[in-house]
Amino acid sequence: MKKLLIVVDMQKDFVDGALGSAEAVAIVDSVVKKIESFEGDIIATYDTHYENYMDTAEGKKLPVPHCIKRTAGWELDGKVKAALESHGYTAIEKHTFGSVDLPRLISETYGDSLESIELCGLCTDICVVSNALILKASFTETPITVDSACCAGVTPETHNAALATMGCCQINII
Repeated sequence: MKKLLIVVDMQKDFVDGALGSAEAVAIVDSVVKKIESFEGDIIATYDTHYENYMDTAEGKKLPVPHCIKRTAGWELDGKVKAALESHGYTAIEKHTFGSVDLPRLISETYGDSLESIELCGLCTDICVVSNALILKASFTETPITVDSACCAGVTPETHNAALATMGCCQINII
């Protein structure tokens, strides 16, 4: 049986770039420690947009260009990247909050051999919650956990609200 860690969008634009926050910067070292000590496989998601971002539905509601592919802001935070490269990981690009490709990739790779899925990263109230709920709907009998100390939301209040929502949906919050 395999354990899987999903590191969600630990990219420069979300840590200390266009949409960064003090709370996001504050979790970097905890995420690095989690990666370094994790005994299992790791997938890292990349929020991925293009030059036409402002013309997209998301861009119209959040008019802050971010995570434009092949820009500095799209890259992983340096400490997180080093930890992931040392451990080994699979990268997956996603073009919206939750990745509908993630469950397919996991199913194709692990079949029925998945023991648990854990998530950490940014932002708790947007991409972490979206991916956690997609994974819970796809793997109903697999324990899914979110490490609250390795996540940060847009605000502390929305971080806590997202944790509460995930808890209501039988996602373990640690």
